[in-house]
Amino acid sequence: MVSPTPTLTVWPLDPAVTFLNHGSFGSCPLAVLEFQRELRDRMERQPVTFFVRDLEGLLDEARAKLAEFVGSAAADLVFVPNATSGVNAVLRSLEFDPGDELLVTDHEYNACRNALDYVAQRSGARVVVVKIPFPLTSAAEITTRVLGAVTSRTQLALLDHVTSQTGMVLPIELLVRKLNVLGVDTLVDGAHAPGMVPLNLARLNAAYYTGNCHKWICSPKGAAFLHVRRDRQERIRPLVISHGGNSQRTDRSRFLVEFGWMGTSDPSAALSVAKAIEFIGALRPGRWPEVMRSNRELALAARRVLCDALGIPLPCPDELIGSLASVPIPDATDATPSKNPLYLDALQERLLAESGIEVPVVPWPAPPKRLLRISAQLYNSLPQYERLAGALKRLL
Repeated sequence: MVSPTPTLTVWPLDPAVTFLNHGSFGSCPLAVLEFQRELRDRMERQPVTFFVRDLEGLLDEARAKLAEFVGSAAADLVFVPNATSGVNAVLRSLEFDPGDELLVTDHEYNACRNALDYVAQRSGARVVVVKIPFPLTSAAEITTRVLGAVTSRTQLALLDHVTSQTGMVLPIELLVRKLNVLGVDTLVDGAHAPGMVPLNLARLNAAYYTGNCHKWICSPKGAAFLHVRRDRQERIRPLVISHGGNSQRTDRSRFLVEFGWMGTSDPSAALSVAKAIEFIGALRPGRWPEVMRSNRELALAARRVLCDALGIPLPCPDELIGSLASVPIPDATDATPSKNPLYLDALQERLLAESGIEVPVVPWPAPPKRLLRISAQLYNSLPQYERLAGALKRLL
């Protein structure tokens, strides 16, 4: 097992907390935060020059670096604040008719599922929910159920690349290829995928793909991307209609023009993505392939430790695991709805208060059923998960 990167010299994480929840919001390294601070200083020294004279070129450079990392042409990729915004931009740009069917699994992230429900209700389309079991024994259970739900009325499939609640890497290349053959466009919610699994968006050939940079790439918060296949770009407009709406420019696509300026905001997070890609990749001799491999190996080892401690079988095959892993735990005794929209389970609070461990407890598929989800990042080590296993045995 590769030794963890020293936390205090790289990440600004609280040394008093065993942080096993990188997947929720990531954590940005100190060097990348310093780079962002320098950008903000530059922005405030001469705001007109920064926004009017320099910003478009800076964004072009940043997009080119990110596009190379995710296997895309730079012209097919734009920055958005987060993957939820990317999903909303696509869904709210598309038009559906009464009776159209929109496919989704019951593992879809709640925020994006809400957006799909909203668009369906507005248009009279019907959301078809595919139930994917968890635990499960093979990836074939996923593809069989998803493809078996397609009908002649299916217009779009909203699918996770990596499921947030259950931590599974779906067989997305196979699903997209089969759905394309069936004439169904796919909107891939790739919130967790960039930096966790290798990406080649050109080869994937999904109509729409959105992913976060603040999670596994470790950029500052507020950086994500939306990739739209060239033949679908005319349909997609940003959530904020701004100056690009009536632009007469011919030197770049309307897609780039409209998403390139959606009003005044702080673009420093997006402009720091290339720095994060460079910095994290340099933390291992084998660069990003080794980073991804190391994190995955740690997640698999940690999952085995937890399942052994809880006396349960592995809930899904190793092939479906990246740097996240969820395991079922006993039902909650208090299933009172949380006042916090992001949900905090009593067990999660006790683990932090009594053991100094930050790890999410996820209500899935619905309270009182729940999962415990671990993340593996370079600053983590196997003894941390062994501490978690011991704490769980005491508290459960």
